[in-house]
Parts: sequence; C-alpha cells; structure tokens
Amino acid sequence: MLKYILGLSLVMLAMTGCNKGDSEGHTSDKPITIKFSHVVAESTPKGIGANRFKELVEQRLEGRVKVEVYPNSQLYDDNKVMEALLLGDVQMAAPSLAKFGKYTKKLQVFDLPFLFNDLKAIEKFQLDETGRDLLGSMSDTGYRGLAYWHNGLKQMSANKPLRNPEDAKGLKFRIQQSDVLQVQFEQVEASPQKLAFAEVYNALQTGVVDGAENPWANIYSKKFHEVQKYFSETNHGYLGYMLVTSDSFWNSLPEDIRTELDAIIAEVTAEVNEEAYKLSMDYRQKVIDSGRTEVLPLTDEELAKWREAMKPVWAHFEEEIGKDVVDAALSSNE
Repeated sequence: MLKYILGLSLVMLAMTGCNKGDSEGHTSDKPITIKFSHVVAESTPKGIGANRFKELVEQRLEGRVKVEVYPNSQLYDDNKVMEALLLGDVQMAAPSLAKFGKYTKKLQVFDLPFLFNDLKAIEKFQLDETGRDLLGSMSDTGYRGLAYWHNGLKQMSANKPLRNPEDAKGLKFRIQQSDVLQVQFEQVEASPQKLAFAEVYNALQTGVVDGAENPWANIYSKKFHEVQKYFSETNHGYLGYMLVTSDSFWNSLPEDIRTELDAIIAEVTAEVNEEAYKLSMDYRQKVIDSGRTEVLPLTDEELAKWREAMKPVWAHFEEEIGKDVVDAALSSNE
C-alpha cells in the first residue's frame, strides 16, 4: 500500500509539473488554441470578422497561436457560450450586446429603441470615453470586453404590414434575452417571446411567433425573408456584438502575444465596422430581389409615431443604465 501511495504521489507531482507552464502563461512549445464560437453565418459581418481574425492571427503568430472558428451555433448559443468562456471550453466569442444584461446593466443602452440616429452615431459613442469604459463594465464577473463589432440596424417583420405602432398590437415577436427588448414590444401592446437565434426560422415558419426584428445580414443569411411577408424599414435598434474573452485566459497569455492580439483585433474591428453598412445594403437589395417578401419604406411621419410610442423605454431603464451613459449616447447624434 505504501508503494502504491508513493507511486501515486509521484504521478500527481509529474502532472503538476507538466501543467505548470499553462497556468503561469503558456510557456510550453504547444501552440495556444483559441476556440472562437458564434451563432451566425460566415457571410455576415461577425462571421467575416471571425474568419479574418483567424487569418491574421495565424499569419502573425504562426506556430504560437491557432484559431478554430465555430459558426452557426455549432458549439454553443449566445447564452451558453458565456459560461463556456469561464470554464475555458472556448476562449473567444462575440455575443449580441443584448445578451450581457445579466452581467452589467450599462450595456442595455445599446438596446434602447430609436436612441441612435445611425451607425455613425453608434460608432462615435463606442469610441468615446464612455463607450470605451463599457468594455470593462463586466470586470467583476470575470469577462473582458475587447471590441465592438457592428452588424446593422434592425428592421421589424411580420406577416402583415407594420406601418404604425398599433399594427403590432397582439402580435408575438421573437426577441433576444433582453429586458429592454421585452419592454420595447410591450410598449406597442405586442407579446415578446425570448428564443435562441437558432430557433427563429422554425418559429416564424410554424407560427410560434408572428414576427421578429433583425438586421438585413441576418434576415438574408438565415432566410427569414422566406417566412415573413413584410419587412418594415424601421431602423429602430442596433444589433452589434462585443468581442469578449475571460480575464483568466487573457491574463494567462504572454505579454507579447496579448499585444499582438490587441493590434489584430483593432485592425479586424475597423474592417468589420467599415464593411457592415455596405453588407447591410447589399443584403437588403438581395431580399428585395428575391421576390419572396415586400420591403416597406416608412415615411418620416410613420417613423415619428414609432419613436414616440417606444421612447418611454428610455426612462424605464435610465436608472439601471445610468443617466450619464444615456446622455452620452444621445450626444453622439449631434
């Protein structure tokens, strides 16, 4: 028995020695693997960004870091991926900003309807001091925000025309896991239904929900235009992502690798955000050209009615988010 215990102790000691390099900064010769999980198609802004990140990392950190990209919810949806980050099962993700409400209330500012005039205003806010500070707003939960990636502005869809707020009354709309988006639809007397992104097509096809809100890239790439008769050009909300990792993984990396990854992320972010508007307009035209649905441009008067109907959502969440954050976001429209 003594011989067995001594043998077991030596094995455990050897295992501890083998793992020591990883726990103190990946000092072994084995390349560091970054598993990047996301839920959308590779042809969307986020999908393009993830693949570009992989390309640049493996060019500039060849032999030291490799990146595995898993699109279309192949590994996790946006809710489960957050837990997977802390467990070390994945090292990078880019969930929708709407998914971070349980970790910080401040990021709810991006879900407020009709708060931003356009993508330029959003980018201006994200690059100013308040927006940059929000990347670190989850530090006490073990997450580290690395960058904001655009997708586009959201359009509202249903199997009936949605021109005025009263047209949404009684309809069931799929939403992300966001309290703001729930209140948004309740403001127009609709019924919000929280569903994972991977479930949206079937839910629309089978009538589990009557409508949804999505940017053009998601609408076309996931073929939502095949199961919705009308898309109203409301541009009422922002769908963007936060590129996120865990503090434990990031802090375990050698300093020179962190520095290079920061530089790559900045480069990829600029590319993704520059392309987002162009891609959005391209996909919008593809939806129109498909002939499968009708795109409804709204008049200034109609948009003003939607904005007025949903504006009380700002006040509802102002205390949670912080008046200073909301004011900074509004000032980006100037």
